[in-house]
Amino acid sequence: MRSETISIHGGFDCDPATRAVAPPIYQTVAYEFDSADHGAALFNLEVEGFRYSRIANPTTAILERRVALLEGGASALAVASGQAALAYAFLTLADGGGSIVAPPTLYGTTHTLLAHTLRSNGIEARFAKSARADDVAPLIDETTRAVFCESIGNPAGNIADVAELAALAHARGVPLIVDNTVATPILLKPIAHGADIVVHSLTKFMGGHGAAMGGAIVDAGTFDWRAQAKRYPQFNEPDESYHGLVYVDRFGRDAFLARARSVYQRTTGAVLAPMSAFLLLQGIETLPLRIERHVANGRAVAEWLAADPRIAWVDYAGLPDSPYFALAQKYLGGRAASLLTFGVVGGLEPTKRFYDALKLVKRLVNIGDARSLCCHPASTTHRQMTPEEQVKAGVRPETIRVSVGLEHIDDILEDLDQALAAACRRRAAE
Repeated sequence: MRSETISIHGGFDCDPATRAVAPPIYQTVAYEFDSADHGAALFNLEVEGFRYSRIANPTTAILERRVALLEGGASALAVASGQAALAYAFLTLADGGGSIVAPPTLYGTTHTLLAHTLRSNGIEARFAKSARADDVAPLIDETTRAVFCESIGNPAGNIADVAELAALAHARGVPLIVDNTVATPILLKPIAHGADIVVHSLTKFMGGHGAAMGGAIVDAGTFDWRAQAKRYPQFNEPDESYHGLVYVDRFGRDAFLARARSVYQRTTGAVLAPMSAFLLLQGIETLPLRIERHVANGRAVAEWLAADPRIAWVDYAGLPDSPYFALAQKYLGGRAASLLTFGVVGGLEPTKRFYDALKLVKRLVNIGDARSLCCHPASTTHRQMTPEEQVKAGVRPETIRVSVGLEHIDDILEDLDQALAAACRRRAAE
């Protein structure tokens, strides 16, 4: 099935009990066992089935199958947020100590997770000068457990050369993890270009309505954990918490996601609620249609801003002068995402006045909503980073990030125009 069909039908035909065609909300905590032996077999990971909703839930399982199908992966794990998905992915690979190599152009909280939070777990973050393979390569050594990137950087809008990074990672014996939140599988399927693990904040474009939080980890099922037994003993040696279970023996190339679910989701409990899973499924049904409108509106806004003398600069991969224009053609079919950044002539103060004058466009720290959204990253999403780290991440003091929504394009442009006019009038008065 194509993406448009998977978005509606993937992972679910109808409810076997009622024949309902909309996925039911299984609002339950626990599930009855057939017998003592059945319960033991479930907890020993010997048979498949549901035992407790902190580990798996039927509604969430439908979401997992649908996201995996959209990304072309073997399986998926849905969790409470995109940050939980990233944390579980990194910890599952490197909880015994090791390094994660990444570019500096990352979402601010992801940078904090890598640079600070995971340090106490013995995980070292190594930030390359850029997402180019030539800059990433020198940081990979025998301690490295993964190379990580965002397919489209938030907020910088840079596009990673996924195939190039995948080839580098595989040559060094490690997987490539790609955060595909901004692109979604409608614009880009990283697994098709060699990525091994794909992570999403389902809260954003996938859900699309700002109504439910969620995250997902998708395993391509292609990385050979057994061949890298020395680097990944957690998959190849007995797990004492499961009576000596060896993940590669039981789950083969699905060992990574099996361990993420049974070790981290089960014991730390960043669980996606069934109602949230249902809402995210509803959002995914219209994902391909929404992305079409997001892309069209995003291009129109970027071109309008680039032509306006009140705007100092625009970073948008769909503009021919963007350093990522060629990669947008290679990976996105020329359909740049609807996330872009810009600055107002005069620097920080006029930019803040513009931001404060917005009426239709919402001032908040989300992206991928049906609504058009703006934020000032330096004071919000990237506030915990130093000024030097912000610049490396593509955040200038005056940067405004806009996630272009689904409203009529004329209404969006009129709001941007009136806000710019208000900022310029005050500047002239001063």
